[in-house]
Amino acid sequence: MASYRHLARTCVMQTIFELEFRSGINIDLSQLSQDPIEILDCLMNEFAPKLSEKDFAYKTLEGIVDHQKDILEIISKFAPEWPLDKIAHIDRAILEIGAYEIVFSDDVPPVVAINEAVEIAKHFGDTNSPKFINGVLSNVMKEYHGQDKRSKD
Repeated sequence: MASYRHLARTCVMQTIFELEFRSGINIDLSQLSQDPIEILDCLMNEFAPKLSEKDFAYKTLEGIVDHQKDILEIISKFAPEWPLDKIAHIDRAILEIGAYEIVFSDDVPPVVAINEAVEIAKHFGDTNSPKFINGVLSNVMKEYHGQDKRSKD
């Protein structure tokens, strides 16, 4: 059974996907006419009604909204062959969560953020999504947290 954080991340990913799919990547998520929290609430009620601890989802979404510009710059830096508007909406939403957790969140170890992003990509992305997301986020982790702690010297 998936953890509550996994379900929360999935709902956050769906929220970001919905907002960006409707409005495009070049929008300021904090300036939308539709409140991202309302969309997240609707998605959690629909797909995760038994999710008791919703604070993680709210905090993650609010962090992504607050740091959106920086997050998109980070993704652009570590996926230079892929302009943001050419990255699949779903992959970009997953990358935004992963990059936020690696760079701006103290609650999630970077390796966990990558593993969660890859698992979500396996379920929602295409066949290349997990490898692409793993590569981008692994490089983000190396940049912001030193060498990959899983590798042996």
